[in-house]
Amino acid sequence: MAFVLSLLMALVLVSYGPGGSLGCDLSQNHVLAGRKTLRLLGQMRRLSPRFCLQDRTDFAFPQEMVEGGQLQEAQAISVLHEMLQQTFTLFHTERASAAWDTSLLEQLRTGLHQQLDHLDACLGQVMGEEDSALGRMGPTLAVKRYFQGIHVYLQEKGYSDCAWEIVRMEIMRSLSSSTSLQERLRMMDGDLNSP
Repeated sequence: MAFVLSLLMALVLVSYGPGGSLGCDLSQNHVLAGRKTLRLLGQMRRLSPRFCLQDRTDFAFPQEMVEGGQLQEAQAISVLHEMLQQTFTLFHTERASAAWDTSLLEQLRTGLHQQLDHLDACLGQVMGEEDSALGRMGPTLAVKRYFQGIHVYLQEKGYSDCAWEIVRMEIMRSLSSSTSLQERLRMMDGDLNSP
């Protein structure tokens, strides 16, 4: 519970950061949509994590690659897009439909879809022909591998309630890292656009 509260507080602080205008404008609305996604994931909790301690695992989230300062704008947007796409895919399965409250799940899917639509436009603006390989290497590939591990975990655990709960908490953690990346992008863009 304390983790969720500190996460929400961090997101509130992030959302009041400077409003840059990336070529694709990662605006305040995009940050607010990300915060809503995290709030929905928090509301989806069905079990106390204490009941699922035996199912915990290290999914090896590529934190340094995602939050590292070496990412260029196109790479960072590609990573954000991949994280949202993989999250959308994960929660858009029959197994997910059976595991979660239908109303909350539909709200989550809708919010993720809207964020993806926005980032699709961003990708088109910042990635040229020469950048198309970014999705197949480096940080974006690390994110794909991370989510493959989550899918394998769910299969191995038979899509149990505890497995889904562990995954829900893990996705909250990884998406909170993506909001840090979004804010860094907005600040970088603000620096580039200042006189």
